[in-house]
This record gives sequence, C-alpha cells and structure tokens, in this order.
Amino acid sequence: MILATWNVNSLSVRLEQLLAWMKENKPNIVCLQETKSVDEKFPCEPIVSLGYHCQYFGEKTYNGVAIIADRPIEKVQKGFVGEPTSSSKRFIEAEIDGIKILNTYIPNGQAVGSEKFFYKLSWLKGLKDHLEKMHSPGTPMVLCGDFNVAPEDVDIYDPQAMAGQIMCSDEERLALNDIRSWGFTDAYRLLEPGAGNYSWWDYRMGAFRRNMGFRIDHIWITQPLKDKCVKAWIDKAPRKLERPSDHAPVAVELTN
Repeated sequence: MILATWNVNSLSVRLEQLLAWMKENKPNIVCLQETKSVDEKFPCEPIVSLGYHCQYFGEKTYNGVAIIADRPIEKVQKGFVGEPTSSSKRFIEAEIDGIKILNTYIPNGQAVGSEKFFYKLSWLKGLKDHLEKMHSPGTPMVLCGDFNVAPEDVDIYDPQAMAGQIMCSDEERLALNDIRSWGFTDAYRLLEPGAGNYSWWDYRMGAFRRNMGFRIDHIWITQPLKDKCVKAWIDKAPRKLERPSDHAPVAVELTN
C-alpha cells in the first residue's frame, strides 16, 4: 500500500497536477490539506473516474482536508468529536482496510506569542485529547498531514537562524512531541535519517531553488505498522511545475 500526504494549497488551482501525479504514481491512499473547497464543489467526478473514492471536509478560501482511496473509505469522522460545527475544517479520519487514517492540517500559528500561536497550541492539545478519548496506540493507525512544525533541527535548512521562530519553537515542538509520545513513529525518519530533505519551501527568495526548506509534512505510524513500513520519500517533482503548491507530496509504502 502506498499512502501519500500533500498540502495542495487550493485544489481548484492544483487539481490537474494532483490527477497527473496520481496517474503516474498510483497511490492507494492520498490525504490532502488546504483544499480550500466547500463540500458542494469538491471535484469528486475526475477523482472517481480514476477509480478512487473520496471523503472531504472543507470550507471556502481556507483550510479543508480530504481522503482519497482506491478502496472503500469507512467510519468517517469529520472534525474532533464534540467540536463545534463552526470550527475550522482541519481534521478528517476514516478506516481503510482495517487501518485508521487521521488526516490533519495543523494551524500555522503566524508568529510565536501571537493569538494564532496560542490557538495552534490549543488545537494540538485538542488533537491529543481526541487520540486519548477515541483511539488506542495498539491500533494500526496513520496520523498524517501538514503539521506546520519542523520536529527537529535536522528538519530545517538553517536551524540557527530559525531558532525560536514559528514552526520551530520549543513550545510547538513540545506539543507535537506530546502527540508523538502517545504512540507514533515518524515513518520518514524511520527510513531516511539524513538532513537536507524538506517538504515545504516558501515561494519567496528562490527558496526552492536554494533548498531553503522545512520538513513540516509528516506521516506518523503506530507500532503495528512499523515493521510494515518499507519505503518513505518526498517527491519534489510537483514543486518544480508551473504554479505549484509550496508543499511537496510525502509518501510511504506499507507491506501487507
């Protein structure tokens, strides 16, 4: 099974890129973030025509998450249990082939110490609470998406310059590590321990060309899936296209 996560930064803009990538790579499951599409306008038809099912949870202009799979998507949960319907559309989970798939778009936080920063920390706590209430770390589970946090210095092109900044602050890392310690392993780091590999590059300053990136898109797995994880990679090819997302797809391969 090939599972990928990709912040497409507007599905309406990047739909053709997504379809082309899916045709070429043939993933079994794709988790999308920042679809920026209300549910009524989610482009199901071209996705279904490729042989996929889709579930989505979106809003206009901002946020939005979706799960696409070449097999039935069951037990769908949109948002955290008990979350107000007015909340941002940042979380969707489902069960596929006996594996729980949790797809999340964690808030960016804007700047350390800002109101949005504290909202980010609160949202991370909400995710941890959801895991504790609804799930068990002994379950085959994938937590993936745009986490908007570089967990370690090796995940940043210039850790000294970015020390204490948004996506790299101690507070964010501690909050994210609290979730990881619940029972997850970073699938990418399980197989690719080296530096210099990133999933997001700012559109400005020629950041992609200069590889001034951050690894903030992640696929985490629980213990039952660790021995089944045989490959992990970041596909930079879509980032080289005209009008690309600022994120690249991250993928893992799990054996049966």
